[in-house]
Amino acid sequence: MASAHVRIGQQALTVLDVALRVPCIFIIDAIFNSYYVPGSGWPGTAGKILIRVMGIMVSSVVLVLSQKALFKFYTLFFAVLLGAAAVLINYYATSHIDFYNAYYKAALGFRLLPRNGPTLWLGMAVVQLLFGMGYVVLLNIQSVFAALVILDIMIPLWGLILELPVDVRQLVAVASGLTLAFNTVMCLALKLKWFYYSCRYVYLLVRHMYRIYGLQLLVEDTWKRIRFPDVLRIFWLVRMTAQAIILIYVVMVVRHESGDRGYLTWDVFWDVFSNLIISGCDSTLTVLGMSAVISSIAHYLGLSILAFIGSTEEEDKRLGFVAPVLFFILALQTGLSGLDPEERLVRLSRNMCLLLTAILHFIHGMTDPVLMSLSASHVSSFRRHCPVLLVSVCLFTMPMVLSYVLWHHYVLNTWLFAVTAFCVELCLKVVVSLTVYGLFMVDGYYNVLWEKLDDYVYYVRSTGNIIEFVFGVIMFGNGAYTMMFESGSKIRACMMCLHAYFNIYLQAKNGWKTFMNRRTAVKKINSLPEVNGSQLRDIEDVCAICYQEFAASARITPCHHYFHALCLRKWLYIQDTCPMCHQKVYIDEEARDRTPFSNNNGYVAPGEDLGQFAEPDEPDGAEADAAGPEPENELLEDNDSIEYDEDEWRAQNGGMPVDEDYINDDTDSNGD
Repeated sequence: MASAHVRIGQQALTVLDVALRVPCIFIIDAIFNSYYVPGSGWPGTAGKILIRVMGIMVSSVVLVLSQKALFKFYTLFFAVLLGAAAVLINYYATSHIDFYNAYYKAALGFRLLPRNGPTLWLGMAVVQLLFGMGYVVLLNIQSVFAALVILDIMIPLWGLILELPVDVRQLVAVASGLTLAFNTVMCLALKLKWFYYSCRYVYLLVRHMYRIYGLQLLVEDTWKRIRFPDVLRIFWLVRMTAQAIILIYVVMVVRHESGDRGYLTWDVFWDVFSNLIISGCDSTLTVLGMSAVISSIAHYLGLSILAFIGSTEEEDKRLGFVAPVLFFILALQTGLSGLDPEERLVRLSRNMCLLLTAILHFIHGMTDPVLMSLSASHVSSFRRHCPVLLVSVCLFTMPMVLSYVLWHHYVLNTWLFAVTAFCVELCLKVVVSLTVYGLFMVDGYYNVLWEKLDDYVYYVRSTGNIIEFVFGVIMFGNGAYTMMFESGSKIRACMMCLHAYFNIYLQAKNGWKTFMNRRTAVKKINSLPEVNGSQLRDIEDVCAICYQEFAASARITPCHHYFHALCLRKWLYIQDTCPMCHQKVYIDEEARDRTPFSNNNGYVAPGEDLGQFAEPDEPDGAEADAAGPEPENELLEDNDSIEYDEDEWRAQNGGMPVDEDYINDDTDSNGD
């Protein structure tokens, strides 16, 4: 029970920490979006610029404060706010309220205060007493001074009771306000020491982290510590909610004045929604806020898909990071916040289509490993295969539907061409994945090793990679055309350079490397001697890679181990050593070892030697012995296989004789 209360308390502090940072984002956004009107002369201009810079700096500092310092700052801020409110109420009451007649002279046009005099006096006294107590508690003023502060706040009310003249009452209110302001300044001055040490601590901490971890980790730590995505998300949602309430109120007033008292129609609702979306990306901070909202949606969408297909990969949970980054890059690349309202709505819808295709590509990257795992492991449960196949079918259908709808509503341009290319590429990738899945499933229904399976999978995936590479080149040309003839920008140029490096150069390099590795592996396999027929029955063992029996043939390595040709070729894609003893697999024909052939367990075939399995032009074992000593292997054998004679033992151990008892000792004996 106690742990539950502690957890609830921590969550409440977290929510409060995020909520108290949101006003800083509102202030910064308001300063950046406000129209700058130069003052009269350079003093006025300099003063306005200074106020704007100071507002941004103070808001930025408060935004990155630690939780304890943030709570302390807002404690002092609310104390000053309560004191100012108490002073304004006193001055307003003494200037605009006739106590006995309760005459209200406000400019609002309707009565806020009661007409009864005693009720008005008691209400004001209660409000001022609450403000005074809050002011005292927040500033932590001692008991004697606290009573004086509350008395100072209540003094202007006595001027109303004693029927003092208006100018005297105003003078009393001003004196009370000045006294309270002086007390506030003194209390804040006593906090300057705390403020100085807090700023110095933050400065030393930032400098220390920058020197040790660098700027990137410093920014990441600050980003996580202040929960900046949550702050941006709440900022954007609160801003959109407030604007939605205002727009709906204005629409209802206009409809009421025009005599239309019906419900909101679809056209009116669409106009309100369009205006909200347009205003939701009118600045850099609002674009960041929209990116944060998209991050939450994409994150939970990714988790739902992972749970549906049964994947547990941690790297597949990055959809909540990839989607907002792509959206923000598209917004910067197209200058979204600086466009006119109507053009901004069109551009935002286009960016959303591109973002949708990118999300579908990422989801395919999540489902493809699960699909391959199910097919390669021969899982027979239909319930396990059905979710992944259903997602794959949706990934094939949705791009086709999206392309069909867009082609029926828009004319061909660079944007539509890019979206269509992404959709076609996704469909082809899904077809490749389902084809490979089908090949593995067919292989699972047969007990015989399908040696051509690896070749078929390689051909299918290579075809898909080549098509993906071609689409990458086409998209690069489309982006170059857009940059030169439509909307060129530095960000677009940088993104094109990144696209050319990652999606064209690296993909071509990795594809060529895979092709050469495969070609080299096939060459190495073909150079190894092959055992087939009755010779396999003398071995009486299995392949050390797949643990399956040799049905047709086996390949022998220079270190006298044997494997299936397909298994050994897959191994050689990764490294050029024997899976058993880690010696080089591919050596020159002249340097092959001519020792008798043995199986993986050390069994030597009776009356057989390697000359039976060697090529016709190879010398036999006697000729190899006459030719000279064996070449040294690059890797030594295991220590358990090294034997010494008595002379060599004495030479290495300083003449110490061999202990016969130690040599003849059996570790499994009882010792008696």
